[in-house]
Amino acid sequence: MKMKNQTTIHGFFKRKHASSSSQDPEETINLNNAPASSVSVTEDPSKKARIENNDIDLSTLERDPALRRQVYDYPINQQDTIRRAYMNLGPLQPTLSMFPKSGRETHKRSFQASWYKLYLWIEYSKTSDAAFCFPCFLFNKPCGLGYHGQQAFTIDGFRNWKKVGGKRRVFLTHMGTECTSFHNVAQKALDDLLNTTQDIRNMYEKFTTEEREKNRLRLRASIYCVRWCAFQAVAFRGHNEKPDSINRGNFLEMLEALGEFSTELKELFCRAPKYASYTSPVIQKEILNLISNRVRRMISEEIGGRRFCLLVDEARDESHKEQMSVVFRFVNKEGFIVDRFFGVVHVRDTTAQTLKDGIYSLLSNYNLDVKSIRGQGYDGASNMRGQFKGLQALILEDCKYAYYVHCLAHRLQLALMAACQGVVALRKFFSQLTFVINVVSASSKRTDQLRDAQADQIAYLLSIDELETGRGLNQIGTLQRAGDTRWSSHFRSVSSLIKMFSPTCEVLLKIAEEGTGPLKGDADSAYEAMTTFDFIFVLHLEKEIMEITDLLYERWDDLLRLVKSFCEVRNIDIPDLSSSYFSRGARARNEHSDHTLEHHYRVDIFYEAINCQLMELDHRFSDSAMEMFRLASTLDPKNAHETFRSLDVCQLVEKFYPEDFSDQEKTILNMQLQHYVIDVVQHGDYKQLTSISDLCQWLVRSRREVTFDLIYRLICLLLTLPVSTATTERSFSAMNIVKTRIRNKMDDEFLNDLFIEREVAEKIGLEEIVEDFKAAKDRRVPL
Repeated sequence: MKMKNQTTIHGFFKRKHASSSSQDPEETINLNNAPASSVSVTEDPSKKARIENNDIDLSTLERDPALRRQVYDYPINQQDTIRRAYMNLGPLQPTLSMFPKSGRETHKRSFQASWYKLYLWIEYSKTSDAAFCFPCFLFNKPCGLGYHGQQAFTIDGFRNWKKVGGKRRVFLTHMGTECTSFHNVAQKALDDLLNTTQDIRNMYEKFTTEEREKNRLRLRASIYCVRWCAFQAVAFRGHNEKPDSINRGNFLEMLEALGEFSTELKELFCRAPKYASYTSPVIQKEILNLISNRVRRMISEEIGGRRFCLLVDEARDESHKEQMSVVFRFVNKEGFIVDRFFGVVHVRDTTAQTLKDGIYSLLSNYNLDVKSIRGQGYDGASNMRGQFKGLQALILEDCKYAYYVHCLAHRLQLALMAACQGVVALRKFFSQLTFVINVVSASSKRTDQLRDAQADQIAYLLSIDELETGRGLNQIGTLQRAGDTRWSSHFRSVSSLIKMFSPTCEVLLKIAEEGTGPLKGDADSAYEAMTTFDFIFVLHLEKEIMEITDLLYERWDDLLRLVKSFCEVRNIDIPDLSSSYFSRGARARNEHSDHTLEHHYRVDIFYEAINCQLMELDHRFSDSAMEMFRLASTLDPKNAHETFRSLDVCQLVEKFYPEDFSDQEKTILNMQLQHYVIDVVQHGDYKQLTSISDLCQWLVRSRREVTFDLIYRLICLLLTLPVSTATTERSFSAMNIVKTRIRNKMDDEFLNDLFIEREVAEKIGLEEIVEDFKAAKDRRVPL
């Protein structure tokens, strides 16, 4: 029950709230997911079956106005909780790049995003292309006064756009001019439910300001401990949390540590009422959920109306559940490329349709438009990259300019490995390399011998001034193993052997002399293999080739650098390189053998390796993608010494991004490019830039993104394209740390909340979470 207040009709929509899905232990309502309603909108709602299940998960409430259940379908004792959950989420107001048109062919009309500012209560459903009223939905009734007049804005949806303007002004008619209209009554009830100070319990139970401050202090301490545990990825609870336990868990131990430095805080927790101590596991999860929801809302607001890229990958956690990691890549307002982790979603299976439904549901819950996707980054699995039924194909049906990019770093690795498997000499070399590493690194004793040999070599070279000294130099390491799916692992493996060639030979000779049985034979065979000219020649050959491709892995965040490096690989001058390889191989052979070199030149190995790798690269990278990259390279500041090709920029817009530029903007773009050459390309600072991402940031710093807004928009679209899916891979690495063998019963919602974008979460103050906690629902002790 609420007391009357004087809150303005639109007061609620001017406030910001974060959603919450957990409940206090003192309140017995526990909600679980309810299936979407299958009842036709034309059916009499008074005859609909009520929801009998008392468990409804608030975090999975349907946001789309055309698909969600009516509040009166829930049990009477849960309706206020459902209303508060929707109030915390706010009205669904997606901003689409283009709303669908309907009506007569001669004069089609569509929904307008500007109506959100004029009518703060309005909601829009993308599935039904209709407008709804948020307050009327919250307090709609199955029958009685006002039901039939408001059905268009609560159940059916309003889509007759020609009646919005002119004399009829349907939206104003819906609101009504009298305070007793159904809409105004619903708005007043919404404001009353939001105003906790007018709750009848607060009118009878008097709480002093000091009691409220003490209560908030306890809550702030609990929020701090929850946030600390989440940031450090440690377990919240202990095996035994009783007062006499030696270790009560990280959360309670942290609270106790805070109490040691504050006598007041320690006294507050000792004298706190059982229903307001804010230390129970349920409260911990609720606070964590509030933090994670606010982080996602902040990321959604950071994206705003910008175009973004979708990075998705799936993996199986410790409890054998399929989890889908979702990351958004976009250019922020400062011109920086950012990858924001958005959540881990549990999926029943990994079919493309299931993944698409999970992604669309996540986007809808946070007002992100599917039409704003301008890139898709997945791995090479068939359910992701399939041209007809894959995830990328399903999303392309709704957004045809969401270009799919198979992780280029992974693709390049697979291309190079496939090329190596196709050349007999290279395949033999990597087999021998693996054999040498296995023999030397098979036991800790041999690893120690390798380290000792390295230390002796470094000491000798330093004594004859062959090595430089300094911090971080001359480190003692081990031989690196190569893996087909680990980026740059082959380059690191080859480089480590070149660096430790002499110590490795010394260890193998020692094992061959002192070893017994098969061990002695393996060491002798490994030594013989790695001291042949063919092995040494290919060793240095692969280092030179992979050193070029390794740049792509290190600079995965710059798309145009990838194109530039790839072109360098394709344009290698083979005759010039051959002489340097042969001379280096001759020097290496002279150091390790007395045989002549004339019989060991392997010109065919060099040419076959280069040609095979280039053929694989051409096969893996499509002509369409390379054309797009070639046109985009015009904007790369590294090409400042070349003539700026304005026609390539216009062709890039016309062919790959026609929907992001109107016909009039394309004409203006041509004019901007003429001034861009004079004001930007010929600027002194421009020549100091090293990448297109640096150019984007420089345009923002110099405020030229306003003058050349269309060029800046194109640059942002290019930078949005994904090059690597490393962020999603890192999220699964973190998942293996959080959800371990002894914590494999963690529920999906808690796991999702634990994955917080820390850079964003650190900007949230404790008071903001306190206000969110207060607004989530009525509390027995006021805050």
